[in-house]
Parts: sequence; structure tokens; C-alpha cells
Amino acid sequence: MAQKRNALGRGLDALLSMDEVQTEGSSSINEIELSKIVVNPNQPRHEFDETALQELADSISEIGIIQPITLRKLSDDEYQIIAGERRFRASQRAGLKSIPAYIRTADDENVMEMALIENIQREDLNSVEIALAYQHLLEQYGLTQERLSERVGKKRTTIANYLRLLKLPAPIQMAIQNKLIDMGHARALVTLGDPKLQVKIFEEIIEHGYSVRKVEEIVKSLSEGETVKSGGRKIAPKRAKLPEEFNMLKQQLSGFFSTKVQLTCSEKGKGKISIPFNNEEDLERIIGILDTLKNK
Repeated sequence: MAQKRNALGRGLDALLSMDEVQTEGSSSINEIELSKIVVNPNQPRHEFDETALQELADSISEIGIIQPITLRKLSDDEYQIIAGERRFRASQRAGLKSIPAYIRTADDENVMEMALIENIQREDLNSVEIALAYQHLLEQYGLTQERLSERVGKKRTTIANYLRLLKLPAPIQMAIQNKLIDMGHARALVTLGDPKLQVKIFEEIIEHGYSVRKVEEIVKSLSEGETVKSGGRKIAPKRAKLPEEFNMLKQQLSGFFSTKVQLTCSEKGKGKISIPFNNEEDLERIIGILDTLKNK
């Protein structure tokens, strides 16, 4: 029994003193001087909330690091961060000289992949940062979306949705990053495909605080060729050029109802016919024409 207690004691001493303890695979855990640690230039996260960073620094000052960061050994005097840059920065603020870290052996081509996977799982990356990290993996390391899907444990459609965000105009991408709009708003805007229209709807979201559902309704109407009202503003969809036979039909209908009939059509072939009237008498006249057609 005493032997077991001694073995347990040695294990706890090793863990608490942060001496090198071999962990699964080719990793180990060490206490590393902060001066020897460098950030990963391909780190997906670029923005750090100052308040949250200070709160973490205060917590570290009080109780220390709870979760070790993950490093890659470059040399005896230099280690690169794979995951945990926020904890590293907070430790610097807290005045620590060293920090507990998992040391991993990884080839250069695997470092970004490892950083991406660990940060997506552990850090609050915004949607644009995730999309940029995905794009980096696809382009620099020649991964397919299927392979990337397997590595990060996400559906291929999820990855595709993130990548589509990078097609949005820059002001919208910045708004996502600054949390002015969320992923739902952005996904709805992507389906429009027209940058000018996307920016117009984005401006309305900011001005009126539209919900994701409201934006989806606006986008649906615009996609079907309808003009939508937002506040005191009218927003018209990008009009597809009507085929000649449609123009002829429009002229025939205008002549038949003795009013300027509007016929619109989206690029997807959806549209509507609008019959305007000037007053109640004019409306009754048009209804009379429709009744005549109905009775034939």
C-alpha cells in the first residue's frame, strides 16, 4: 500500500513541478520561458478583446495557468505557438516569466493545420477568421474540401458556407469580424450575388437592426424580382434584361388594360406582373375587365 502511495506522490510531484512528462505521441509538457516563445504568423486569430485579455491576465495572476498552451520546438531557445496565443499574451500582462506548455514535434506543413483545428475547438474565432484559415489550408497545403472536412470534423457544406463569406464586399466582412452582424445575416446576403445590392441591404441591417429572419425575407423578395421597402427607402433588385417576347407581352397587357403594366424578371427566371391604378374608379375599371375575362 505504501508503495502505491509513493508512486502516486511521485506522479503528482512531477505534474505540479511541471518537469518534463511524456504525453501521448511525440508531445511533452514543460515550463517554458516566455522570452523563448514566438507567435505563429499563420495564427487564425488576429483580434484580441482587450477587456477579456485583461480579465484573463488578472485570473492568471491569482490562480496561474489552468490549461497549458501548445508549442512547437524550433530550437533550444525558440518555440512557436500552435494554440494558446491569448493565454500567452495574458501571461505576459500578468508578469509571468514562464508558462506551462505542451511541446509538440510537427512538420512545417502540419503546423497551420494543427493550429486551425485546436483554435476552432478552443478559441472564439469569428466567422471571417475561420474562413480565412480554411482558405489558407486549401490554397497553401493543397487540401481538398473533403480532406479539410475530415481534419476539422466539420461537414463540407459548413466549410463551403464559411468560404462563401470571403466573396462578400470588404465592409461586410469587417462588420462580421467586428460583430456588427452575425453569420446568419452574412449567409443570407451571400445568396444575392450582387455586391451593390449586398451593401445596400447591409446598410439597412445596421440602420434598422434587422433580424436574420427579416433579412432572409428581404433577400427572398429581391431574388424573386420584387422591390422591397426598408424604412423610407425602396430597394430594387438587379433586373435581368427581358427577352423580346416578354417586352411584347408587356406592351400587349399595357394596351389591354389601358395602363402601364410592369413585368419584372430576375436572373433566375422568377418575376411578377404588376397592374397599376390611379384611383378607385380606375381600379373598378380594371376589375371590370378581369370580371369580363372570368365570365368568358
